[in-house]
Amino acid sequence: MIPNWILQRSTLTPEQVAVSFEGQSWTYKEINDLALRYASKLEALGIKAHDRVAIFATSTPQIIFMICGCMHLQCEMVLLNLRLSKTELAYQIQDSEAVAILVEDELLNKLPETASPIHSFSKVSDVSAIAFTPTDEWDENDTMTIMYTSGTTGFPKGVRQTVGNHVSSATSSLYNTGLVEDDTWLCTVPLFHISGFSMLCKCLLHGVRLELLKKFDVEKVVDFLVDGTVTRMSVVAFTLERILTELEHRDVYVSDKFQTMLAGGGPVPIDYLKRAIKRHIQISQTYGMTETSSQTATLSSKDALRKIGSAGKPLFFNQIRIENAKAPFEQGEILIRGKHVTPGYVGRFSDKPSQQDGWLHSGDIGYFDDEGYLFVVDRRSDLIISGGENIYPAEIENVLTSHPSVREVGVCGVEDDKWGQVPNAFVVLNNNVEVNELLVYCKEHLAGYKVPNKIYIVDELPRNGSNKLLRRKLKELI
Repeated sequence: MIPNWILQRSTLTPEQVAVSFEGQSWTYKEINDLALRYASKLEALGIKAHDRVAIFATSTPQIIFMICGCMHLQCEMVLLNLRLSKTELAYQIQDSEAVAILVEDELLNKLPETASPIHSFSKVSDVSAIAFTPTDEWDENDTMTIMYTSGTTGFPKGVRQTVGNHVSSATSSLYNTGLVEDDTWLCTVPLFHISGFSMLCKCLLHGVRLELLKKFDVEKVVDFLVDGTVTRMSVVAFTLERILTELEHRDVYVSDKFQTMLAGGGPVPIDYLKRAIKRHIQISQTYGMTETSSQTATLSSKDALRKIGSAGKPLFFNQIRIENAKAPFEQGEILIRGKHVTPGYVGRFSDKPSQQDGWLHSGDIGYFDDEGYLFVVDRRSDLIISGGENIYPAEIENVLTSHPSVREVGVCGVEDDKWGQVPNAFVVLNNNVEVNELLVYCKEHLAGYKVPNKIYIVDELPRNGSNKLLRRKLKELI
């Protein structure tokens, strides 16, 4: 059993500022008081302890109050991605079997029709509270969050993350970074992502402040970095480059109080690392996934240039091995073990084991060098990483092949200066159709970042002797 995080934190450091947002702030005692109120109101709406609820909201303090209220109720929270289409949202709501949807008022019209009851944030606020007493302890094996990640079959998988998973992730991170006076995480990533939610968990467990932005705003971010009011943040290569450009434009440097910038979502170009050092930014490249509740390995900033392209070493408690590798530099699938690894999935994939003999098979190919540093060679062979977002070609292919004029589809990632990669689609037609019509069709059924940057009409797709699509050959058709 693990003590109720919110109760214990509000007891240990009640006056410590927990969350800051647009000039307002809330202490840990105030967060707990609000969370208890939200929990009682949710219970008044018929939501019971351990119920599975979906949350659809932007990154404002209201979603934090709602999340903490759900934590008091020990609800399983399905965190819905704001960038999804109604079709994608409908799949996740149905697949997760959420008993209710908690939604920010301004987003009501973005939800699909669903049999699950919908409770707007204002409805929750307006309902009369009833008596509610939180439990003092949580079972570490209880599911806390469910986040959907793209699957190789084209159907997203609902990944379970337990109380113990999040505790393990936050603890390993703390052993890696330590704490400093006035530690503050600047959160510009969505709280429905594992990177954002894990940041909230770290703050609750470590008792530090979360400086929250509703979305990435490079001017505000640079203001925080320069004035020294934040000490840590997470970025992807795309957002890092925008920060560097703004710092260079102003000809200013990051405050000495700033400690670490975690960079995930793919390798960081060497040019970015050199530019960051000039602006006094300590970059720590990381490797992790939704199934590992965020970080699994991290490269220390002091090794950033010495080990270009490396994801570093496993964090404390975490284990990584390369399947069938007998010596350094031998490549194989990256296998992961630790208390941060998901115990499994929900819905369509609930019977799919997440581990084999205690190890998570990541699907990524990598190797260790002769000093024990991990290098990720392929980010799941077909995966497209666009602006830090993971896109599986099968998802786009499934949508396009559902169009009556389309017979076959192949999708691959193409390098892009702005996003790192963008998806391109290659289509064999049943009958004539305009490319623009296909793009509109994609926009109706896919999140914006998954819509192909270009669609090419081709006579045939490259295949092997078994008629398996050879995605690596698709670029040759351009």
